[in-house]
Amino acid sequence: MATTSEKASKDLFLKTPPPDDRRNRKVEPSARYSIGSIGLFSSLLLAASLAALGLQAQQQHLQQHLAVTDSQTYCYDSVQTLDSDLPAAQCFTVADGLFTAVTQQAQKQELKQRGEHSTAGHVIPGLWDGHGHLIDHGETLVQVDLFGATTLDEVRARLRDYIRKHPGAGTKERWLRGMGWDQTDFGRMPTAADIEQDPALRGIYLFVDRIDGHCSLVSQSVLDLLPNPVPDILGGDVVRDPGPGVFCDNALDMIMARWPRPDDATRAGYVSTAMRALNAVGLVGIHNAGTDPESVRLLARLADGDAWTVRVYAMRECAARNTFCAEDAKMLERKDGRLTVRSVKLFADGALGSWGAAMLEPYTDDPSSSGFLLINETALTAVTRQWAAAGFQVNVHAIGDRANRVALDAFAAALRDHCGVGDKGDTDPAICEHDRRFRLEHAQIIAPSDQPRLRSLRVVPSIQPTHATSDMRYAETRLGAKRTATAAYRMRSFLDLQPVLGSDFPVEPPNPFHGMYAAVTRRSPATGLGRRVDGDGEDEGKERGWHEEEALTLEQALWGFTGAPARGAFLEGKAGQIRRGAYADWVVLDKRLGGPGFDVESLRTLRVRETWVAGKRVYKRDD
Repeated sequence: MATTSEKASKDLFLKTPPPDDRRNRKVEPSARYSIGSIGLFSSLLLAASLAALGLQAQQQHLQQHLAVTDSQTYCYDSVQTLDSDLPAAQCFTVADGLFTAVTQQAQKQELKQRGEHSTAGHVIPGLWDGHGHLIDHGETLVQVDLFGATTLDEVRARLRDYIRKHPGAGTKERWLRGMGWDQTDFGRMPTAADIEQDPALRGIYLFVDRIDGHCSLVSQSVLDLLPNPVPDILGGDVVRDPGPGVFCDNALDMIMARWPRPDDATRAGYVSTAMRALNAVGLVGIHNAGTDPESVRLLARLADGDAWTVRVYAMRECAARNTFCAEDAKMLERKDGRLTVRSVKLFADGALGSWGAAMLEPYTDDPSSSGFLLINETALTAVTRQWAAAGFQVNVHAIGDRANRVALDAFAAALRDHCGVGDKGDTDPAICEHDRRFRLEHAQIIAPSDQPRLRSLRVVPSIQPTHATSDMRYAETRLGAKRTATAAYRMRSFLDLQPVLGSDFPVEPPNPFHGMYAAVTRRSPATGLGRRVDGDGEDEGKERGWHEEEALTLEQALWGFTGAPARGAFLEGKAGQIRRGAYADWVVLDKRLGGPGFDVESLRTLRVRETWVAGKRVYKRDD
């Protein structure tokens, strides 16, 4: 099946990298986000050659839109296009949901004379989150919020307050759901008994997720629905110390099988709520990281409605995780770009915070454990090959270095099937990866010996900058100093692979400007703080960004939320840029993003003025 990118013409590729605007820091040429470098530029030329056959169809499609007479021209104080052919503009014309012309300042007066008007504000292309969870985010916005609860007393207080305001929550038919607790704050895992000790909470049906979504705390009423004794589960963790109540990864299947799932009307409400919240922070598109068959059908139906205001690139997931479901191995690509399904999400391991990431060596703070795989190596390779053979982009959740290694092994096997490419294949991997673009979702801890394999296989890292700044308070405790410094939370090291940036919402807030701040400063966007420097050097005790050697420039971070996710979704030239023929998606800001005098700290408090999708305003700030 021809990919979207194979229908693109040569000029749809960004030909020059964003400039490196950092001061007082040496930047090695090889570390730049340089897709104009020799190797990658050759790959792009090769990709463009493969696209040539589809050029005529692309141009015919564009001409249909250019023929539409109902067009509108918009002019602003500045327009950052992220298109190297015309990086800066002031006006653009929109027809039928596409940009049909982009013009410079010299043409602005002429357009005004034709009756067009200029609007105050500074424009950037519509932003994309490369890894999020749409329906889960909508649910989280209307359920109990446990983020930032630092004691079990505060958790209980928030649960009581929610039940008081929402009569009927916590019943057998309507379990109390929520997210955000972190045992790191409590000094131990919570238990069902911690809930039962509060008379106001005794007997409720509770199912609340840890901050990373890989573990959940349930109440005694839910425990009573399970077999007695509760069995151990391969690829999961039934936490028994200091008491029962927490289930992690594959062990959560027991809970999910008994949870009364919301009906489609309720879940449609979650979608609408989530989309409004995403538009408010400038997001016009997301990569939905895990979409089961029922959810695909729901989204396909909702995508016809006027309330659909976020483009969704959905990763399929079978009803039974980490399997190949032939009856659901169907692609979907709407011509209007509202919904695309051509990828699949698999899971290699759990999360670092709950010791569920699969590691090659034991945890530094728990030498008895190296985490665990959610699927064994042989099975992961087999299911990867099945999905790849069906033409799907395969995206594997991988946190630990062992998980990333087995995912790379699986990708190598699938690429050998597809075109004879492997770690030592004779075929140029750029040929093969052009229509595959396998992805490591999170790519969080990768052994130094495996990092060159990402390049040889042309695997796309999908990275969440705020994970680094959230995890920095305990990551070195889990991993040790050496493993953290050489293997963990790489960003700048992978720039030549065009990493897709995102947030993993609702695990982290979806604000892409917070993601940019974390990527550029390696500090928490919530506090503005990094980590204090230990040791006896001149920087001892100073506050610095965490592993600043992996920081990006603002231009690189912006590309990570625009052009890179477009490429990661086979949408280069259609999304992430303001250029003729691309989707008419843009964001209006009060000030220009970047440039001389720009204060990167302002990213923490930046508020979007307007968000536009397909030439329609979907959000306007209420001042």
